[in-house]
Amino acid sequence: MSFENAIYQWQQGERRLKRAPLEQMPLLERVIDALVAELRRRLGGRFAAQELVELYDAGTSWCLQVAMKLAPEQPWAWEAGVVIDAAFARYLREAADYAGGRRELLT
Repeated sequence: MSFENAIYQWQQGERRLKRAPLEQMPLLERVIDALVAELRRRLGGRFAAQELVELYDAGTSWCLQVAMKLAPEQPWAWEAGVVIDAAFARYLREAADYAGGRRELLT
């Protein structure tokens, strides 16, 4: 998957999250926070945007497991197109080579 395709998909997840019902937001945010924490654990401190793309491309079934554990009775909180994509979008902002929608060369 290209960076451009991944970031588009992740931004769509953020848009879907913004349209979620207000009463669902606290749990959706908890799931996303847990996913971001797991991304941080998997990728460590300094990482490049392409590393995040590769992790996403390798499969996100582990994300579903995290979401199901936090919200076992709320399947709407497992929606990959919302929680997983929004979590990856948030974590992308911490990439060493990410600059507001584009990648920069690392020096």
